[in-house]
Amino acid sequence: MSDLHQPVLSWYADHARDLPWRRPEASPWSVLVSELMLQQTPVARVLPVHEAWLERWPTPARLAAEPTGEAVRAWGRLGYPRRALRLHAAAVAIVERYGGEVPESYDELVTLPGVGDYTAAAVASFAHGRRHVVLDTNVRRVLARLLAGTEFPPASVTRAERDAAEAVLPSEDSGAAPTWSVAVMELGALVCQATAPRCGECPVADRCAWYAAGRPAHRGAPRRAQAWEGTDRQCRGRLLAVLRESAGPVHRTRLDAVWPDAQQRERCLQTLIGDGLVTQAAADSFVI
Repeated sequence: MSDLHQPVLSWYADHARDLPWRRPEASPWSVLVSELMLQQTPVARVLPVHEAWLERWPTPARLAAEPTGEAVRAWGRLGYPRRALRLHAAAVAIVERYGGEVPESYDELVTLPGVGDYTAAAVASFAHGRRHVVLDTNVRRVLARLLAGTEFPPASVTRAERDAAEAVLPSEDSGAAPTWSVAVMELGALVCQATAPRCGECPVADRCAWYAAGRPAHRGAPRRAQAWEGTDRQCRGRLLAVLRESAGPVHRTRLDAVWPDAQQRERCLQTLIGDGLVTQAAADSFVI
């Protein structure tokens, strides 16, 4: 391993959070569930839902045997509820194609519903110890600062960025590639944060191109915070919350009460139906 690896791996050994999907006894299914839940969602919000999910559905087969509506209901307020449908569809595919066992290879994982490049690489690495470049938001930010000397990475992953990540990934023989990937991820989450990075606590600050350059400000397009208040996402969430809390069909009047804009409310209701998250049970009633 290079002199870049050891400080990061040693830091991770001392500072890593105790997360259930990282424990030695964690199943590949636990890792897959965590990766889909963690997309655009903080760890603190995922932890209780992940625990409840694995308690109810400890295997893909247990989830696959349930109606999709139960997955949406159990997803709770994590947001982006289509992920629940994709996770259910992935469970069904795992049962039908792989005998109920989460596949080990990237090529097999990436064929599962809701599993893209990042998730396939992450599950292959963290659940099965394979060597893959794992590029989530935290990893990309750390490597952009450490290697390229820029505050933030490009808006989307580039070939040059992937090649740079591959170049610093520990070799197959060392067996350290999965740990390196999760260690860099943790470094980005806890130290090399998007705002107020704590460079004084960074184990590789003395090797960081961005730090050496005086931490120059981002020169690309402005990074805008995602709006929430009054958006269709908020409206959809309100409607789903009412439906999720009911064991049976919900009359339209109960949905009317949680969102005042009738046109927006109807539009969002129709998109929920179109996404397969909601079913119209009768002329004026709806159910998950």
